[in-house]
Amino acid sequence: MNETVDADLYTRTKALLEPGDIELAGCIVHTTLGGQEDLEMHELTVAINEVIADHAGKGEAYIEAGNDDTNFSSNQFQGRTLDDEAFVWECQQLLRDGTFDLVFYYEATVDQETLAGDLADLDGVDRVTQVP
Repeated sequence: MNETVDADLYTRTKALLEPGDIELAGCIVHTTLGGQEDLEMHELTVAINEVIADHAGKGEAYIEAGNDDTNFSSNQFQGRTLDDEAFVWECQQLLRDGTFDLVFYYEATVDQETLAGDLADLDGVDRVTQVP
């Protein structure tokens, strides 16, 4: 991905973390997955769900798809706790320069460095950009 596009995505992601009901942090998971690898992208999203839920300390989480709820777009997903459906994370899946970038937002209580390292270790991940 070229630096201009990467900088634009970083800036847009950071703008979405502006103060709201809860303080958020985020990351961009740059993948090696091409546009035809939808199933692999889904599997990676499931793996990322488990990593973020573990780091957030909220217990087991499930994925709510955008097409399940009219409040979300088709490529938007949320991780919610099994116990009480509390927010764990939100994600948008973007196809940029031929590969998928997955933009995740979550409560700012996680250790960003450790989380980014664990996400970078997943199969299909090229690199992780932290967004404070």
